[in-house]
Amino acid sequence: MSLKTPSASPDTVASGPPGRTAPTRPGAGKLLHVPHGGLILVLVLVCVFTAVQADAFTSSQNLLNVLRQISVNAVIAAGLTLLMTSGGMDFSMGGNAAVTLCVGAQLLDSGWSTPAVVVVCLALATLIGLVNGLVVTYTRVAPFVATLASAMLLDGVALLVLNGMSVTIGDKMSALGNDEIAGVPYLTVVAVLVLALTGVTMRFTTFGRDAFAMGGNEHVARLSGIDVNWRKLALYALAGVLAGLAGLMLLSRLGAAAPNTAGLQTQLTAVAAVVIGGTSLAGGHGTIVGTVFGVVLLGVVGNALNLLQVNSNYQLVVTGGVLLVAAVINEFQRKSAPGH
Repeated sequence: MSLKTPSASPDTVASGPPGRTAPTRPGAGKLLHVPHGGLILVLVLVCVFTAVQADAFTSSQNLLNVLRQISVNAVIAAGLTLLMTSGGMDFSMGGNAAVTLCVGAQLLDSGWSTPAVVVVCLALATLIGLVNGLVVTYTRVAPFVATLASAMLLDGVALLVLNGMSVTIGDKMSALGNDEIAGVPYLTVVAVLVLALTGVTMRFTTFGRDAFAMGGNEHVARLSGIDVNWRKLALYALAGVLAGLAGLMLLSRLGAAAPNTAGLQTQLTAVAAVVIGGTSLAGGHGTIVGTVFGVVLLGVVGNALNLLQVNSNYQLVVTGGVLLVAAVINEFQRKSAPGH
């Protein structure tokens, strides 16, 4: 049996399985023919406005700081893009990162070696992701509900691990969080590698094509011979690994673990970046390039609000507003796509 999944995006390079051509609307503006043209336009406008209003925006120190900040979110967003493409969702990745960060800090403070801590933390994060996968795959609980409950649980576990105290790790892992190679932060190098590998997986591998097929129609994917259950477990475990990696990256950048670091707010930022980047909430369509633009846009907006000395609470308003608007637009685009 052959399997075809429709794509509703003009981005034919990274938005769907090879060989598919996206339809275009007659009379559409030229901007609509540019992949992610809207995101690029908004990003350019925000950068120009902020550069005019705050000279510090274009300083090398500020740009490096922005790169370090968005690198953590980019790793979470990469795993979320692949998972959402398959029709899944994991709202607990931010909480997973928080638990990993707190456990890692406690172990390093107790005298554990850095390599041992990395292995233990990544294994723990993978286990958390796998548990989410088991719940979603073998029960009738919706991924949204199951992982939102996990997110709340993990945020509480992170607080219990720290017992309300901040834990510093000294200069352990500081090289990863603060050093650079050819002027590029190590954190950004890690994020780029993760994004690139995710993009290659989505575009060129059977695993990636199966994810698109599952998101397009899970029942048809089963009939075509795809082991949907195994794929789901692998996708949630992979999301867990990347959440753990993000937690270790954040620990290396901050040099300490504190209550309420990462958690649900970090997760919502990643979800916003993935959704406004063009990945469908309904599954079947995803683009890693769009996710990159979404992560950069939200990072630049947050940095701009800080430099312009806008009340920090507005950052939450902007993030939530962007997520809501993007979700509505995403749904309209899905309904207007062929086959809906």
